[in-house]
Amino acid sequence: MKKLAAAVLTLLLLALSLSGCASEKTLTLNVYNWGEYISDGSEGTLNVNTAFEAYYYEQTGTRVRVNYTTYASNEDMYNKIRSGATRYDVIIPSDYMIERMIAEGLLRKLNFDNIPNFEYIDPDYRHLFYDPTNEYSIPYAYGMYGIIYNTTLVDEEVTGWDIMWNERYAGQILQFNNPRDAFGTAQYALGIDVNTTDHAEWDRAKDLLSRQKPLVQSYVMDEIFNKMKNGSAAVACYYAGDFLSMYEDNEDLAFVYPKEGTNVYVDAMCIPTCSAQPELAEAYINFLLSEEPAVANAEYTYYATPNRLVRENEEYIECMEEIHPDAMDIIYPEAGSVKATFFQNLDPDTLAYENALWESLKIESNVSSWVYIVSGAIVLALVAMLIVRAAV
Repeated sequence: MKKLAAAVLTLLLLALSLSGCASEKTLTLNVYNWGEYISDGSEGTLNVNTAFEAYYYEQTGTRVRVNYTTYASNEDMYNKIRSGATRYDVIIPSDYMIERMIAEGLLRKLNFDNIPNFEYIDPDYRHLFYDPTNEYSIPYAYGMYGIIYNTTLVDEEVTGWDIMWNERYAGQILQFNNPRDAFGTAQYALGIDVNTTDHAEWDRAKDLLSRQKPLVQSYVMDEIFNKMKNGSAAVACYYAGDFLSMYEDNEDLAFVYPKEGTNVYVDAMCIPTCSAQPELAEAYINFLLSEEPAVANAEYTYYATPNRLVRENEEYIECMEEIHPDAMDIIYPEAGSVKATFFQNLDPDTLAYENALWESLKIESNVSSWVYIVSGAIVLALVAMLIVRAAV
């Protein structure tokens, strides 16, 4: 389980043995992905990027180096691509961001002749709303987010979003550090359509986040892993697959999909228009869809996969069940058992309004912290003055 296959290892050793041939041309593939979202060779797992380098050399005689960097949110990735500061060849955005990037001409159409392993993608995950013609993206993973809580710190039944606003857990609540997901938690809690264009509804959600702010320990993305693993926070909202990763290190953690509803998302592999190596990018995507790397990635990330080669793999199922007895039910819940909706691309006016509200919320946080700091400094100064006067 999670071990390098002999065939891949042989290819890797072959590539390494030839590494001294400096005269050979080396291509660079720039991959931009979420953190903790690919099998990296740790703890005996398959290093997918290194395996691709070896595989590509064996198939073509051309060396390739995967330059792999990560981002924390769709918005961070989008801003980097939009700025044109760096050229990437493969990115893995979420559905609503793919829809936006297609509309803005930031993604190129895929040549599926170079990606025959697309056949293994479940038909239910093709032609979705964000790419209805299925020309720009291939699903990588999917899932839903919910509430993660520490059962040693939370002694009540958790069923809905209200736990994220419970004053009993002030200073122990973690909220998403990106606008779409954070606003989503408030909108689901209020019963608001997460794709609404009504500014008044966005104001309601922002007001609820403002009321939550004094209770929030931190706004987080990848930082959530350490905080929940070491028990420094009681409640958080995050993705189901990541819950399993946290649970592996802290069995006091539990997970629930809120009764009011939650977000369902698909992250998909795309090639931005700025790519310098589109055919190499397609070869990389095709490799990720083959069984060994696909299983390795699913076992490493714990996210649900639309790849039937993985879903039918007995080793994968056993791996998931070893991590958590209900792992398969958590990441593949029975159809209709969870109320879930997709985030869709917002029109420019609504998107600008959402971003303005988010900036306002974050400024409020900064102002609040500044007030506490200044107030504390004033108190200390007054105490010092009294001490000096008493000494005189």
